Amino acid sequence: MRTRLPVLAAALASALTAFLAAEAGTEAHIQTSLGEIVVTLDAAKAPLTVANFVRYAKEGHYNGTVFYRVVPGFVIQAGSMNADGSWRPTRKPVALESGNGLSNLRGTIAMAREDKPRSGTAEFFINLADINAQGLDPKPGEAPNSTGYAVFGQVTKGMEVVDAIAAVPLGGKSASFPGALPKKPVFITKVSIVTVPDAVPAIAPAEPAAPAEPAAPAAN
Repeated sequence: MRTRLPVLAAALASALTAFLAAEAGTEAHIQTSLGEIVVTLDAAKAPLTVANFVRYAKEGHYNGTVFYRVVPGFVIQAGSMNADGSWRPTRKPVALESGNGLSNLRGTIAMAREDKPRSGTAEFFINLADINAQGLDPKPGEAPNSTGYAVFGQVTKGMEVVDAIAAVPLGGKSASFPGALPKKPVFITKVSIVTVPDAVPAIAPAEPAAPAEPAAPAAN
């Protein structure tokens, strides 16, 4: 019996590791010059988009870039622009995952793209209002993943920082987004990807059994 204990312990440890991995979530910690924004990424519903974002983040692509499109009441957008207005090179576009059931509501992060469905690279935006869903979600009746913008996460901390970025004075010189560039650059200093296991509920001790009710006397 003793020789089987290490095997059993190893099996239990392996099962626990697998369980914790399955329960783990992925966060993007976006450090900006106005504070930190924490985004919980939804790899279950937007696997390609999340993998794409995580790859750019781990490569340091976003570090030192600026928010170049700020539209109060609509979005703040960033990705590849440097403070001098130049653009960083990007990888091949990722497939559009707009039909994943996630909606462009306030506090969600989504992939920016051009007119073509498969044209998103490193650019992303954070929604400032629930009404965005009306114009940015997939159009009813259209082919799946052919319209709309793919949501791939939710701001879970630092929405006040998002709102602060949305409130900065605008008027910086931008050929791409005239009138939407902040006068003073708002930097992304670093994006870190963090794996956070969900809280595992403790196993509550068993309640003591209640004393049995005395049996009712049989009817005569």
